[in-house]
Amino acid sequence: MRALLVVNPSATTTSARTRDVLAHALASDLKLEVATTEYRGHARDIARRAAEDGNTELVVALGGDGTVNEVVNGLLHAGPDPEGLPRLAVVPGGSTNVFARALGLPNDVVEATGALLDALRDGTERTVGLGLAAGTPGTEDEGVPSRWFTFCAGFGFDASVIGRVEQQRERGKRSTHALYVRQVMRQFFKESHRRNGPITLERPGDEPLENLVMSIICNTAPWTYLGNRPVYASPQASFDTALDVLGFTKLSTATASRHVTQLLTSTPERGPRGKHVVSLHDQTAFTLHSQVPLPFQMDGDHLGLRTSVTFTGVRRALRVIV
Repeated sequence: MRALLVVNPSATTTSARTRDVLAHALASDLKLEVATTEYRGHARDIARRAAEDGNTELVVALGGDGTVNEVVNGLLHAGPDPEGLPRLAVVPGGSTNVFARALGLPNDVVEATGALLDALRDGTERTVGLGLAAGTPGTEDEGVPSRWFTFCAGFGFDASVIGRVEQQRERGKRSTHALYVRQVMRQFFKESHRRNGPITLERPGDEPLENLVMSIICNTAPWTYLGNRPVYASPQASFDTALDVLGFTKLSTATASRHVTQLLTSTPERGPRGKHVVSLHDQTAFTLHSQVPLPFQMDGDHLGLRTSVTFTGVRRALRVIV
């Protein structure tokens, strides 16, 4: 099998030695080419060429969720074609690795490599659904190109937190769960829309849902991990369905404390709930509008400010080795 290994040399939890061992292990079973990323967006460009050359059968992403997102967007540059495009495999090398862990892979490079080799020998794979976000026609964001996401997107508060974390990382701070917690607290006390949400969710054939302070769009469950603990924003979300949405209409100190507690104690059967919680399951198409520009993120990557984003849940978008 002709395979391409896309390596992010800045991946949080891997070293050059680990990457060399991984490449050697894969080369024993595959006709392997290795490509190392050199700039933001490079993994997307590499994967796009692999999808277009017609010879590559498998693309393996070694890195965190950001690297996986870029590879997926490169593979799907011309749209979904599960039977025609190369299959995707993931070896987790980031700090959280939500997509890989949601697929059931071990959160360890060596163990995940072993699981990948076993899956290749056994011929096991699945076709997963993905989310697609784009600028909304007729708005000032209509020129924003569409982009795929593998596990989540966020509009508002959580995207603000991710933006803060990225700023800290640019200053040399390590991506840790403690760093995220600190930025959540700082954003909470700075947030100007906690009591009067500017976001409206519109769906074809349904009444608009207004006054959302923030919204989380999930393509799978869990939403994220705190160490080894999964956090379920939308417990019913699945790679086999369209998209789930969790929204909050109020973030006062009391309601925020309740929401955080519910998230920290969430399970595969029970997520956030209550008067100020909006929860939607298996949504194929919807749009989020904001009265003011708000931060937007996809798969943990801060993408700047948006006023309107249109989402599509695409079932059976890509084949993945598991």
